[in-house]
Amino acid sequence: MDIKFTHRLSFKQARLTVLVGFALGTMLSLVQIGIDYASENAAINREIQSLLDISHNPASRIAYNLDTELAQELAMGLLRSPAITGVQISDNDKNTLAQVRDSPEGGRYRALSDFLFGDTRNFDDRLYFNHLPEQSVGELHLEVDTYPFGARFLQRAEVTLLSGFARSFLLTFILLGLFYVMLTRPLVRVIGELSNTKPGHPNPSRVQCPPGHKDDEIGVLVDATNQQFDAVTREIEQRRAAENRLTEYLAQLENIVSARTQELEASNIRLSHSNEELETARSTALEMAQARAAFLANMSHEIRTPLNGLLGMLALSLDGPLNAEQHQQLSIAHDSGKVLVELLNDILDLSKFDAGQLELEHIAFDLSTLIEDTAKLLSQNAAPSVELTCLIDPAFPVLVMGDPTRVRQIVSNLLSNALKFTRFGRVDVRLSRHDDLVHIEVCDTGIGIAQEAQARIFRPFTQAGAGITRQFGGTGLGLALTRSLCEAMQGRLTISSEIGFGSQFCAELPLPCHTPAIPFKPLNGRVIAVSASSSGLSELLSNYLPLWGLEYERYSLGQSLEGVDTELLITDCSECLSELRPAISAPILLVTAYGNFMPGDQVNALAPLQQKARPLSRLALYQSVQHLLQKEGDESPSLPVSSDPVLHRARILLVEDNPVNQLVAKGMLSKLGCEVVIAAHGGEALGQLEHSHFDLVLMDCNMPVMDGYETSRRIRQSGRWPDLPIVALTANAMPEERERCRAAGMNDYLAKPFRREELAALLESWVPVKDL
Repeated sequence: MDIKFTHRLSFKQARLTVLVGFALGTMLSLVQIGIDYASENAAINREIQSLLDISHNPASRIAYNLDTELAQELAMGLLRSPAITGVQISDNDKNTLAQVRDSPEGGRYRALSDFLFGDTRNFDDRLYFNHLPEQSVGELHLEVDTYPFGARFLQRAEVTLLSGFARSFLLTFILLGLFYVMLTRPLVRVIGELSNTKPGHPNPSRVQCPPGHKDDEIGVLVDATNQQFDAVTREIEQRRAAENRLTEYLAQLENIVSARTQELEASNIRLSHSNEELETARSTALEMAQARAAFLANMSHEIRTPLNGLLGMLALSLDGPLNAEQHQQLSIAHDSGKVLVELLNDILDLSKFDAGQLELEHIAFDLSTLIEDTAKLLSQNAAPSVELTCLIDPAFPVLVMGDPTRVRQIVSNLLSNALKFTRFGRVDVRLSRHDDLVHIEVCDTGIGIAQEAQARIFRPFTQAGAGITRQFGGTGLGLALTRSLCEAMQGRLTISSEIGFGSQFCAELPLPCHTPAIPFKPLNGRVIAVSASSSGLSELLSNYLPLWGLEYERYSLGQSLEGVDTELLITDCSECLSELRPAISAPILLVTAYGNFMPGDQVNALAPLQQKARPLSRLALYQSVQHLLQKEGDESPSLPVSSDPVLHRARILLVEDNPVNQLVAKGMLSKLGCEVVIAAHGGEALGQLEHSHFDLVLMDCNMPVMDGYETSRRIRQSGRWPDLPIVALTANAMPEERERCRAAGMNDYLAKPFRREELAALLESWVPVKDL
């Protein structure tokens, strides 16, 4: 067996050994060269100083006698030294008695020598007599070329390095020979014998150990190999015996298989008939599923179109001048329309589950803010005596990975359910993370659910009891859809409830962490709170204020605050403010229910006072506390308490054939500060684009003459408006509709019926805000 030279163990070991020896030898050589360099560098100064010492007395007498001839002879004598390139002797009055120069010596080491020692060195010796050392008679100046010393040093260094390299190469060949004789050759012999040995042979030959290696690793390897050959031979014999027994069993099985084959043929005939029936049933089921999908798409479009007009007109009417009774009646009608939209969405989502068409996104999103925004939106549905609180773990990540739309749907359904069945007490939304699972808990103090009813509330169109529908309303779709969404995300939904003591729903979802939590900037100050110990505000403040570096203390309702020193008072009791203000001069933060703010005259009487609606988000609490704790003279700007809505001064082309939807969209856009031009179909839209400039096109999809898909394709194919955003307005909420709109060249998608807030968010994304 021939092994490549560079693959042999002798070469590898010699190479490693030589590399280590070469590195060590080179290091030692460099150390020796360094020591020699320091010695040579010092020798230059010593030799020149010796030359100065020898020339001192003659030069002093010459300078004293002002003998220029002797001075010239002494200078020429010094110049004969190979290192000296210039000599100057002057008297005490700086008059030059003799001055000679010579060109410096050249050579192949010149550049490196100049780098190491410098090209020249200058030496000055003050001339004086030994019995009058304080009286100077002149000066002897020498200019020294360092090259003779540097060349001498570099020649020694070159010899040192070359001898080190020669020793390394000699060591390489010696080690190669030793390792080959001691290791490679016996191993090659063992490998050759192993290659010629057949373990399965009836009389296998044994591997012989090379001479002189019986007691070392090669001998142990040979013994182990022989033992393995013996074991393989025994195992082969056992397998041959087992193969003989198996042959006997196969003969018996042939008879059994022959009998069973006849039985299977009869079974196959029956199965073929069953498969034909199943195929017929499958075709029928597919046709029914396609028909149901088409029906749902049509029904979604037909129902959403009038709903968009209904809700839009009601929303526009609510912004007009109304008395209290009219406002209440229109609000009830608007809320009823929103219930219809939610019911339609739940039915469509359940149909997607049944058809297996639900697709989940996997993107990074802020779950904490999502929960706070959802709770704020649904707080309008809370009873006046119900306290809604968001309690988020301070260590919860900033961003997690998942489907924000479906998670929002889970939170919205659970929270809506809790607010519906709670008339007094608290509703809490708690967010935490345990063992890579996100826990979303919705706890309420409502009517509770009986143990026997907890199993059936997750069925579609089912509630805990018949009286629940009559008293509280609802269809029973929310919890069924929520559980299906949790299971689709590989999570689960659990419930813990008791009649009369409220309910606790917990959604456990595997949402991986994308961005860890980022702490708020620390604050300074002393804050007290006046609230009940069982209130959600007390728990919220105790969780966050100490974490932000604030000194915090809670007082019970009715407890005297005389003499209490504080910089900020936080309370949820508006009735207590008249009693608290005389004792407390610090700013007050009042947290109250949505729509229950104090009138302006009372706020001015209790100033400084700021009001916030619950549920209070972490950012809103932090900004309010930071703003109220800010003292006069601080450099940091105060945070605004409120801001006016942003108006978008933009030209919008609305392509819509339905007159009611035209009025709704135009009214909403006008309130958002937009100039609206209406086109009844795609042909009119193309004509408007030819003659006017627009910032955004809102495109209905189903229109006469030319629909929205064809219109969008023509706009994109023309290439004249490449940056013009086109947003689809469609009543079809099925998932394939979004892809169809994007394929036609539209940039975004808004399903009917839409709210003014959704339209404002759309403008925020696609139309830049212009200065008024």
